[in-house]
Amino acid sequence: MGGLIWGDGEELYVSLDRVDIWDRTTPFGIERPEFTYQTLVALAKEKNTAKIREIFDAPYDYPVPTKLPVGRIVLSFGQQIKTKSELCMEDAQAKMQVESGGRALVVHAFFCAAENIGVMSINEREEEKETKSGASVRRKNDTFPEVSLKPPGFGAAKDGALYRLHKEISKGELSELNYEPAVLGEHVISRERKLLFFSQKAEGDFSYGVVLGIREEGERKLLYFRVAASTDARDWLSVACREVEAYMEQEPEVLFAAHRQWWERYWSKSSLTLPDKQFELQWYLTNYLFASCSREGSYPMPLQGVWTAAEDKLPPWKGDYHNDLNTQMSYYHYLKANHLEEGRCFIDFLWNCRKEGRVFAAHFYGTRGQCLPAVMTIDAKPLGGWPMYSLSPTNQIWLCHAFAEYFRYTGDMEFLSGRAYPYLKETAECIADLLTEGEDGKLYLPISSSPEIHDDTAEAFVKPNSNYDLALMHFLFETLAEYADLLGNGEAPGWRKIRAALPELSVSEGHVLMISPEEMLTESHRHFSNAMAIHPLRLFPYSGDENRRIIDATIADFERLGTSQWVGFSFCWMAELYAVQKNGEKAWKMLSIFWNYFCSPNGFHLNGDYKKGGYSDFTYRPFTLEANMCAADALQEMLLFMKNHTIEPFPAIPAAWEKEQASFERLRGENGILISAELADGRLKSLYIETDTQDVFWIRGWTKEGIRSSGSSFCVKRGLTLFGPQTE
Repeated sequence: MGGLIWGDGEELYVSLDRVDIWDRTTPFGIERPEFTYQTLVALAKEKNTAKIREIFDAPYDYPVPTKLPVGRIVLSFGQQIKTKSELCMEDAQAKMQVESGGRALVVHAFFCAAENIGVMSINEREEEKETKSGASVRRKNDTFPEVSLKPPGFGAAKDGALYRLHKEISKGELSELNYEPAVLGEHVISRERKLLFFSQKAEGDFSYGVVLGIREEGERKLLYFRVAASTDARDWLSVACREVEAYMEQEPEVLFAAHRQWWERYWSKSSLTLPDKQFELQWYLTNYLFASCSREGSYPMPLQGVWTAAEDKLPPWKGDYHNDLNTQMSYYHYLKANHLEEGRCFIDFLWNCRKEGRVFAAHFYGTRGQCLPAVMTIDAKPLGGWPMYSLSPTNQIWLCHAFAEYFRYTGDMEFLSGRAYPYLKETAECIADLLTEGEDGKLYLPISSSPEIHDDTAEAFVKPNSNYDLALMHFLFETLAEYADLLGNGEAPGWRKIRAALPELSVSEGHVLMISPEEMLTESHRHFSNAMAIHPLRLFPYSGDENRRIIDATIADFERLGTSQWVGFSFCWMAELYAVQKNGEKAWKMLSIFWNYFCSPNGFHLNGDYKKGGYSDFTYRPFTLEANMCAADALQEMLLFMKNHTIEPFPAIPAAWEKEQASFERLRGENGILISAELADGRLKSLYIETDTQDVFWIRGWTKEGIRSSGSSFCVKRGLTLFGPQTE
């Protein structure tokens, strides 16, 4: 559960959300017999753009299925209000001062991390309280706002066709959905206590709503609230009312103590201190957002997390799961930030979607194994959309990368044998069934694309294999061979045979990674899909003359083409590329632009250059979360990189940071080790390694005396402090 606290005029709002509140109508058109990969291949080879759009793209332009807004709590003051607010990230609490007509109130709100309840207290400001003489006595109704619930603005049931096509980011107004009006209710418990609630019927048997308990005391008004749904219990509304009523017996301080303890544990996992306080703040804010919208045992964050807008519109891009970049980037940073528990829900979700992945692989692709749609519902059903990306099989490999990274950062052999290897193997079965041998003896996909080059036109189907598809396939079969060796299961030769039969990446005469064997990137573009091999896959390191030439030339080509068609995540991805190149100055510049021009004051990534700073032609402001997490990952890559037992502290920081002081504590490296380091006055002042296993690590980029050196490396065994006071 999550919420947005906002407002102006005479009202303050708490817009509520819950990650699993969805209209789960069967996606329109996906049951058509021609909705198959074979049809798509045939139409792509015919370059029949119109038919491709009709069969595969049109389903996405219908309003449902979609993530749904929940509704809001309304605090009505009856007069113009002025608010001063802050978010205390340390204990995840919102604090507001509200002034209206000479009255002053203090509002505190938190969503309890230990219990499924939200709490808000509305108090008279200290100087407004009653004095002993009674000189400032006020009637309760003159002090506190009226509290009410506002359900989403769905339309009343109506006859005739429900759907109209929309070619917009948001697929229409809530009033277009064929829902019955919400049913509101009130239950008076006592003179000081009552419950407000509503029930909103959605598609099929699904319904949901909000229960709000109001407890009035002399100097404060307390609100206890919960989002509930028919998936919770058969008699879900009655159950939720009873539970909220029980919570009303507890003092907010008791719930807050458990809430604060949860956040103390979370923040103890890792930390950093930087000379650039904006960068430091944004890292903490991103980790706050991450913990608030991603919890073990729940669904992973969709596009807007738990903050779906409550402005009576459907959420941007349906608030769905986009697996061609968005879900993957949303779960980039958590491993190095040492927040495994909160990020594990993504792995668990993908693992639990295997059945749907198998069904989709068999019915759509006609293959063995599994493959999830790249644009899908919360139930892993295909939503349609531009099929060259929404139905590209290789996006499934990018999901495999999440399993591989989890194993790389944990070294958990049980996870490798029980989850990572089986998940990648089933994906490989699907991909292998699609590959056919060309005249040159190499393996090719029947059609290929590179997100999101040429948008939804027939030109988007480039000559197989695109570098995007190739990089992912190289990664898949190389990783499976490596895992098979570790497990000793005898399957490595088969995976290496497939990898050897794949073409190599297409590189231009100028050493630039191409889109496909016949096409270069010729204009500014938001998605660096041709550079997947550099990041996130890191198929070749920034070492050796040839690798460096390719990485440098590809980055220079992006610079040449400019940023006019970039969106927020492009700047974060470019920062990742600069971190690979060890270019701290330009990585810093990209993140600075992102946080200053593509994020709202509350930290949300708004996709466009909404301040019109001249960095992009996109100046719109639809909210999504993936770039926030990618930016945090890029910053972490500037501070620490580890690969194959080699640790590089501060590999890509700006020169100004080296002259001051920068540090991080307990960032996660490979195989579960935790690394802490401090840099001051141009020297590596301390470096600590925490690990439970006997191992040898190589340190690159510094001498034994803590002086930066690009060429030297040295090793240290477990249990030694490299710099700083010696410890056991």
